[in-house]
Amino acid sequence: MEKGKNYHEEQNKLNTVRMRHVLEELPPFCKQFFRGIENNTSARTRLAYAYDLRVFFEFMHKNNSYCGKMEIRDFPLSILEQITREDIEEYLEYVSLYQKDDREITNEERGKSRKLASLRSFYNYYFQAELIGKNPAVLIPMPKLHQKEIVRLDADEVAVLLDQVEDGAKLTKSQQKYHEKTKVRDVALLTLLLGTGIRVSECVGLDTGDVDFKNNGIKIRRKGGYETVVYFGTEVEQALSAYMEQRRHTIPLSGHEHALFLSIQNRRITVRAVENLVKKYASNVTTLKKITPHKLRSTYGTSLYRETGDIYLVADVLGHKDVNTTKKHYAAIEDERRRKAANAVKLREP
Repeated sequence: MEKGKNYHEEQNKLNTVRMRHVLEELPPFCKQFFRGIENNTSARTRLAYAYDLRVFFEFMHKNNSYCGKMEIRDFPLSILEQITREDIEEYLEYVSLYQKDDREITNEERGKSRKLASLRSFYNYYFQAELIGKNPAVLIPMPKLHQKEIVRLDADEVAVLLDQVEDGAKLTKSQQKYHEKTKVRDVALLTLLLGTGIRVSECVGLDTGDVDFKNNGIKIRRKGGYETVVYFGTEVEQALSAYMEQRRHTIPLSGHEHALFLSIQNRRITVRAVENLVKKYASNVTTLKKITPHKLRSTYGTSLYRETGDIYLVADVLGHKDVNTTKKHYAAIEDERRRKAANAVKLREP
């Protein structure tokens, strides 16, 4: 990591570089689209658009007779008007299951919805700029999204998980070799995720200077780039304090001096590493639930809503821009609360 750049700035730089590499595989007119949306989107969002458009143009080149006459890099802007509604419908069917670099890739309703949203934004940009006269993407209805049940840990499972991280008794022999080295860090990291509901990207992006024990808060960078302070309780404070003491005696690799959570190699821990350690510990707690860092976030959100009943507070703490997103996630608990309300008021004494 470059000195003077924080984690999020470095990630933006990496995503920008990756996007430019993908752009080299797309028709030249695509650059205008990415310039046009730069001020309203993150580098990560633009990279996701670029990946989706690459899949779309590869499909069109392979399956459309008109597009197959030339290389993708030679496609003119006018080719967008040659693509029909039927072409896009066939593309959405294709992305349900396709091969890429000897890998099998699948997209269910949410993946297909995102790919169509990318295509709609792409077409809409040129249509509004009056550079094309047709917009077939807008004719395709968005796939219906079925609400998924929220997977979360129960209160007793949270306690078992943290106890297990501390003693490591159920780990394999090879895992136990590293457990003594990482135990304090792992307890702090999982307690922080479970006790604040922050995203895994926000967690790995934390620097030592972002922790304020005087006010029991951490400064994080939310999706969209804005900074905010999230507060934590006594259990998180104790776990973080123990880790910070150990962290002070660790010499990080150059470029990782400010990172709060370090890997065994003394680099800033990665999102993938956190996902793996959550999976490692959670698999010994429950085999019926697939627990990821995001499920720990859901666990916190559920606990906070049950304790406070304040959906706006939950939305604010979780960093949801729209409270309807929060309501959608916790609709089942709201229904549970409404059922309790049915018997809360007595009309006549029995």
